Amino acid sequence: MTEKLIRPEGSWVAVVTPFDTKGEVDMHCFRRLVDFHAAHGTDGLLFMGSTGESPSLSIEERRAIIAEMTVYCRGKIPAFHGVTCSTTAATVELASYAEEQGADGVMMVVPPYLAPPQGAIFEYFKTVCQSIKIAVALYNNPSRVAVNISPETIIKLARECPNLVADKEAVPGVGQLASVAEGTEGKVRLLCCDAPGYAIILPTLALGGHGTANVAGNVIPREMAEMSRPWKSWDDVMRSREMYFENLPVIEAAYSSTNPIAIKAMVKLLGFPVGDPRPPLPALSTQQIRPLDDLMKRLKIRERYGL
Repeated sequence: MTEKLIRPEGSWVAVVTPFDTKGEVDMHCFRRLVDFHAAHGTDGLLFMGSTGESPSLSIEERRAIIAEMTVYCRGKIPAFHGVTCSTTAATVELASYAEEQGADGVMMVVPPYLAPPQGAIFEYFKTVCQSIKIAVALYNNPSRVAVNISPETIIKLARECPNLVADKEAVPGVGQLASVAEGTEGKVRLLCCDAPGYAIILPTLALGGHGTANVAGNVIPREMAEMSRPWKSWDDVMRSREMYFENLPVIEAAYSSTNPIAIKAMVKLLGFPVGDPRPPLPALSTQQIRPLDDLMKRLKIRERYGL
């Protein structure tokens, strides 16, 4: 089983969820986004993470996205789907549905607001991992869910759950990354977010990490793919460092408002009709969009991608 699992590496983009003019999930636009990433070097897609507004989607919408995007991505690009629900039973049910649809894998975060202790977090992830045979990615994002998944918990999960293939860390401390990298002994692919306030892309790769699960790749997929390759030579080190500082203004812009407010506006500026975030998240005003538009025009991002 474990030999066939998708093991994330490089740039995995947390893709936005497009809504049409009626506020409904726009599957046609989703397909356009998949094609855009498949054509421009993105290594994998993460559907229905925080960037994908998963808390704002109904269970019916989430099942529809899993069913349609699994089929559309097959043979084009690997894709994992966010399946976290507020209870273990509901998460198992959605993860099992993803497996039934033939998904490459699922992604899980600690259920928001509940703030369970570490033992309960372990049991939650273990139960879901053991309920399915496809790949599972752990997503540690304490700023959004109130609790950090300790390195000890992640290491224990790696030992007991062979289908736990990746850990995406969205944390401000390099110590967590080092502990996970050492303790999992390469059994779990270590990815990190691209939040500029954390600035952990280069430290993650320096520790032997495997890439990023990023937001900015929604608008600069080729650049994030170049930046996110695991280091195997000094040329790799210099390439990542150069690409990081060259594209830092875009990364900072992507995080200039609560995710995914700014990045969704930037994807719209690329020419994809992804709509606005669902309330209570607001859309940016014309005045707020202007500096994003100026930045993307100055860097000729649309021209880079022939849009």
